[in-house]
Amino acid sequence: MASASVRNALGDLNKDSFINLLSKLIGESKYVQNNPPELIPEEDRIVRHVLDALLPYSTITGGGPLIINHVTYKPNRGNLIVEYPGSQPGKILSFVGMHMDVVTANPSDWDFDPFTMSMDGDKLRGRGTTDCLGHVALVAELMRKLGETKPQLKSTVVAVFIACEENSSIPGVGIDALVKDGLLDKLKQGPLFWIDTADKQPCIGTGGMIPWKLHVSGKLFHSGLPHKAINPLELAMEALKEIQLRFYRDFPPHLEEKVYGFATPSTMKPTQWSYPGGGINQIPAECTVSGDIRLTPFYSVTDVETKLQNYVDDMNANIENLDTRGPVSKYVLPDENLRGRITISFGEASSGVACNLDSCGFHVLCKATEEVVGHVKPYSITGSLPLIRELQDEGFDVQTSGYGLMATYHAKNEYCLLSDMCQGYGVFASIISQLED
Repeated sequence: MASASVRNALGDLNKDSFINLLSKLIGESKYVQNNPPELIPEEDRIVRHVLDALLPYSTITGGGPLIINHVTYKPNRGNLIVEYPGSQPGKILSFVGMHMDVVTANPSDWDFDPFTMSMDGDKLRGRGTTDCLGHVALVAELMRKLGETKPQLKSTVVAVFIACEENSSIPGVGIDALVKDGLLDKLKQGPLFWIDTADKQPCIGTGGMIPWKLHVSGKLFHSGLPHKAINPLELAMEALKEIQLRFYRDFPPHLEEKVYGFATPSTMKPTQWSYPGGGINQIPAECTVSGDIRLTPFYSVTDVETKLQNYVDDMNANIENLDTRGPVSKYVLPDENLRGRITISFGEASSGVACNLDSCGFHVLCKATEEVVGHVKPYSITGSLPLIRELQDEGFDVQTSGYGLMATYHAKNEYCLLSDMCQGYGVFASIISQLED
């Protein structure tokens, strides 16, 4: 079978080559930390090392099959599209999402230098080993092997290494610009494997996230005369309780959450509380409660925001009906024509994604995972994964997986396992082989 010859050509991960490349990438991790405005990553530092690995097998040098496109929208912040052409027009698969920026690392918090790769047995240690420079090196090695061995494929294989994932709220730098310019349009013809999750299993569902802020206004007064105050802290607690009750009524656990294996349904909870300050014997004039909503992908972010605004509008109109606390607690002072007031605002929201479980891409990913890892157990999380819902909405068949460790994602002392990365390479090779048939 053609697939068997392809699998033989791709072989196993060249560990020495992978470790050498990853070591160079981690050596640049200090300069690709993404935390604007203080830290603006220079992803081209990563691009240069990937190009060094792939150019000898590219059309640019005149001797190889790899078609390489270095696309830059902001100075020093490039993206890299690498294509290994197949023989059958319209038959394509892609590996996307390997981002070349990282979250910050404070060396004083780590037990080893985060910006230099070190090895401890099977552990490859350093900022970016799991998220996501390990995947950059891994997919680069896959493309290098394709360029070196030149297997006869029906499918075109494309790798897209991207900028600006860790702060995707900055537009026009990374994959959003590539999509807008139509540079990825042909990837809609086949499965797109987003390589930026963890633990070697297909991630089939992620959550949306809606940051919210509840600002409550009352009336400042001495705490010894609480009947002359409108206590915004009490109002905030009661209003939030009512909002949460209505939220869970209107957005209950969804039947599809069991199908996708979500650990939790949609949730709304406070995470921060602030007020202007003052003495302990003073009822403040205002306070703010902030938090987030984690929304499974079977509900609409817009619907939730509309509902929450309606809850708040209704409570402001009927604030006398909210529960109070104690015999003189109140939210209205008629003699002074004063009413407590609640306002709600939302930060930048993102929608979750539910992968297409009927997709050929999903089935080959599961089969490859079972074959290489030994078992397959797709999972879903209400954590958010930027960008992929937008791709799905644009018509891409997005499937997600990754071979770092969830336990070290964005954490101090980050590491991945070389053995896991070897299995990841095997999964990629199996996917390419299966799709040949």
